[in-house]
Amino acid sequence: MLDSATVKQWARDCGADLVGIGSMDRFEGAPKDCDPRYIFPGAKAIVGLAFRVHRGLLRGIEEGTFFAAYPALGYANINDVHAPMVLRKLGSLIEDNGYEAMLYSNTSVRFGTNQGKPVSPDKPRPDVFLHFRIAAFICGLGEIGYSKVFLTPQFGPRQRFAFLLTDAPLEADPLYSGPRLCDRCKRCVADCPAAAISGERTVKVTVAGRQVEWGELDEDKCSIGWQAASPEYNPFANEAIADLMQSALDDTRPKAERAAYMHYVAGRLRQDFSYSRAGWDSFHHPGAICGGRGCVRACMVHLEEKDRLQNRFHQPFRTQQPWCLRGGKA
Repeated sequence: MLDSATVKQWARDCGADLVGIGSMDRFEGAPKDCDPRYIFPGAKAIVGLAFRVHRGLLRGIEEGTFFAAYPALGYANINDVHAPMVLRKLGSLIEDNGYEAMLYSNTSVRFGTNQGKPVSPDKPRPDVFLHFRIAAFICGLGEIGYSKVFLTPQFGPRQRFAFLLTDAPLEADPLYSGPRLCDRCKRCVADCPAAAISGERTVKVTVAGRQVEWGELDEDKCSIGWQAASPEYNPFANEAIADLMQSALDDTRPKAERAAYMHYVAGRLRQDFSYSRAGWDSFHHPGAICGGRGCVRACMVHLEEKDRLQNRFHQPFRTQQPWCLRGGKA
């Protein structure tokens, strides 16, 4: 009979770095638009797979000399090549044993989530969006940090996820209860080039009977910062793009009032900012110029300094003052 140990070992053998299993009842209370039980009502378990982002893929951005590795290999390769192949192999194992496997990768968001019409009054709009960070928490893989980036005890913020829903009666792992990873140092807030993470306002949700909290995230500014950082951290931007970025990041209007403008800025970046356009054209991801300056790199540096991660290195990641342009803060 197929069991959890077999599933987890097979997933690791196929290339997943971490594997966790959660029970579907842990989604109780989730918004309908984000509840995967509407995707597969007969599912009994969700299998979460984590794929490490190699620390070395952040090295070139840290030095300010090579930005291409992170979006190409830290995003596109995992999301579009490696993770789907592991999902496929794991799904085949499960279906060879007579159970159904519904594979879910984050490429689904490109089709548009919650955009369609409900096919019946009791169902949410398609496509239902699986909240990856909450799903990873439900699978017992770690915790959500203050930045809203998911942290594992093995790699901190350095991983991407994929998931599988199945009606196989797999035993669930417990929720993560190890040493607290995020100590609310808020280096993510201080170092985010888009100032997208609030240092005061937080979001609280209850998941599987536990309250989970993170800093309120300005998704519009996060998206612009991710694609193009801010002028002092983007060596590829000409003056027109730098001015456009800065105008968007300085916009203090409520989200609803500035929505059309942010959409315009995102379109301009995709069309007129050559580095971002090349990323979209090459592998369906923008250039990720910020390189997770706050939510990934500053967080990782802090967690490594505190010796909280199991993936240890002989040398520290940060060995000198971080670079910046235009007189910005390092």
